[in-house]
Amino acid sequence: QVQLVESGGGLVQPGGSLRLSCAASGGTISTSNMGWFRQAPGKEREFVAALGFSRGLVFTYYEDSVKGRFTISRDNAKNTVYLQMNSLKLEDTAVYYCAARDPSSPPRDRAGYIIWGQGTQVIVSS
Repeated sequence: QVQLVESGGGLVQPGGSLRLSCAASGGTISTSNMGWFRQAPGKEREFVAALGFSRGLVFTYYEDSVKGRFTISRDNAKNTVYLQMNSLKLEDTAVYYCAARDPSSPPRDRAGYIIWGQGTQVIVSS
C-alpha cells in the first residue's frame, strides 16, 4: 500500500521561508508525476505546483500566485518531492498536500491525482 507523507509545515512570519517534504512509503511512486495542492478553511483544494516528465525532460508547473516564490524539486533516489516556499504571505496559510497523479493527466488537474497525503499545516502569521 503506497502512502505519501508530508512534513515540514509549521508557523512562520510573513516574508519567511519554509520547505515542505513529501516522501513515499510502503511502495514506489514516480516523483515525475507528483504535485502539491493546498486548502484553506472554506475554500476548494487548489493547485500549487507540480512536476511533469516528457521527452526525457522534467518540467515544473506553478499556480500564478506562487510563481517566483515557490520552487518544486525532487530527489528521485529518496522518492521525495520538496516545495521550497519563500517570501511567504498571509494568504499562503493552508493545509498543504502532496499527491501523485495518473501519468496521462494534466499536471494542474486535481482530478488526475489518485494518491494523497494527509497534509501538513502551514500558518503564516505575525
